Amino acid sequence: MANLKSTKKQIRKTARQYIHNKVIKSALRTQIKKYLKAIEQKDVETAKLELVRTISALDKVGRKNIFHKNNTNRKKAQLQLKLNALVAAAPAAAAPSQA
Repeated sequence: MANLKSTKKQIRKTARQYIHNKVIKSALRTQIKKYLKAIEQKDVETAKLELVRTISALDKVGRKNIFHKNNTNRKKAQLQLKLNALVAAAPAAAAPSQA
């Protein structure tokens, strides 16, 4: 156990930060799951809307240094690639009916 007053305060502060960051991370994971569910259902419009919300949440987490900025940028790029693949596949599915 800590003996110094400043160390005890730092322990209390770290505990508060841990709980706060845990709540934010959980909300972020939930938002990512919503986006991935829209991708899985092949709903392009909902996926675009959820991507905007997810990117906003990732930016917020990056600004607050909960995740490293490069980590959030990598996640945004991966999520954008999923949407791009879905959009590219959507017209291809409609095109064979013209034949």
